[in-house]
Amino acid sequence: MAKGSVVKLNPQEAAENPPGKLMSLPALTAFAADCRRRGERVVLCHGTYDLMHIGHIKHLQAARKLGDRLLVTLTADAFVNKGPDRPVFTETLRGESIAALDCVDGVAINAAETAIDVIEALRPHVYVKGSDYIRTQDDVTGNIRREQAAVESVGGRIHFTQEATFSSSNLLNEHFSALDDEVRDFLRGFRQRHDGESLKLCLDRLAGLEVLVLGDIIIDEYHYTRPLGQTGKGNVLAVQYESQERFAGGAIAVANHIAGFARKVTLLGGLGGQASHEDFIREHLRDNVQPRFFTNDRAHTLVKRRYIGDDAGKLFEVYFGGEALTSLQIEHDIRHWLDSHLERFDAVIVPDFGNGFITEGMVDSLAGGARFLAVNTQVNSGNRGYHVITRYPRADFVSLNEPELRMAAGNRQGDIESIARDIAGRLGAAHLAVTRGTRGVLMQERAIDASHAIPALSGRVVDRIGAGDAFLSLAGLCLSAGIPADIAAFFGSIAGAMNVQTVCNREPVDPVQFQKYLTTLLK
Repeated sequence: MAKGSVVKLNPQEAAENPPGKLMSLPALTAFAADCRRRGERVVLCHGTYDLMHIGHIKHLQAARKLGDRLLVTLTADAFVNKGPDRPVFTETLRGESIAALDCVDGVAINAAETAIDVIEALRPHVYVKGSDYIRTQDDVTGNIRREQAAVESVGGRIHFTQEATFSSSNLLNEHFSALDDEVRDFLRGFRQRHDGESLKLCLDRLAGLEVLVLGDIIIDEYHYTRPLGQTGKGNVLAVQYESQERFAGGAIAVANHIAGFARKVTLLGGLGGQASHEDFIREHLRDNVQPRFFTNDRAHTLVKRRYIGDDAGKLFEVYFGGEALTSLQIEHDIRHWLDSHLERFDAVIVPDFGNGFITEGMVDSLAGGARFLAVNTQVNSGNRGYHVITRYPRADFVSLNEPELRMAAGNRQGDIESIARDIAGRLGAAHLAVTRGTRGVLMQERAIDASHAIPALSGRVVDRIGAGDAFLSLAGLCLSAGIPADIAAFFGSIAGAMNVQTVCNREPVDPVQFQKYLTTLLK
């Protein structure tokens, strides 16, 4: 919670001396209890209220008529998942705006995704939502049903107002800087071609897919430090260690992204018998991911340790293990497994990080046997100059960033669309995507010799690590299901935009939050 956003009172003080309208949640709880003791009916509204407008005012005024006291809780900034760069207004400003209304008696910030905890704490007689929440089938999170159960469990009821509704997201998208002109123009045209219902049906098509993810298993470590300055002798930066965090990265992250949308995911990768990290990896797999690991007792599972400065900038990186994971025997065993199982998968997604796990023989098996093959060959410090997409004789979908594409073509200055057509033609790929960071994504579609440009859908970047993997996961999954290329690129871009707003691979793309992000963009 932002400093200075609430008045800190203990429950006894709050009951004896009601504070200003904007207060802490414990103070609001005590205030509500005091109201009930006086026989007053307590009404509760909850929401984000990112942009106060006439719809909110009419909704709150209607709610106030249902009781003697109207209390309002707002979702804290850290828990707002409504799309790019939201909320636009901080929790403090949002709270102050609500508190300024005469019909409101108390306001607090709720540090949670739902109102369930505040309902149980405040015990309102009536919990009020707007008319746009009446249709339970539109509640992709299921939170309204859970909140209704919560209010009924404390003896209250839910009520839906019938006032005119307006969309904060629509107003913010159109008139504020949450989205720049390029993104607004793109979304306006996209909405004309695709409505929300058709896009939801596209997502539904992904649920029945069975997917194989094959690629490098990577443990990402972040060691957070505080700079101390230059050492006494020599031009070396010294830092003070503060904390560390581990993430399940590489092909594990891709499998987890996909598992949120597809029915069943098999993860095939290589582990080292020494420092395998297998327990950690299994603990961080989604329930519908089935791992199939091949272990080399003489090798170490790859760990990438990054040292992070106090401004979240990366200072340097250290690789541990990962080399020579695939022995001749393991290659033979993996190829035998692929030959026996590839046919059953609707899609094979290959995040090839070029760390030595995927051999030329495995590439031949994948190219020859996969029904749908999506590949990314990542260029990184461990393989620069030695790892390009043209090692694959065939792929149905290729996703590369611009340097990776130019390196594969040996063309530093040429037109990017021409290079994309050339590389796609060499691999027989129906689609090739070029991820371009702040310039968005270019999706090449060979069948109609056309490209689809998607602008970057987030202006807020916490960490770029893993964004390309998130794009590959969703775009590849969509194309394997026959979803149009522009929608596949759009969905992949949303996944990438969500991923850059978190540290490394701390959380996989969540399908519910994905749908909320999508809904916000389309308003």
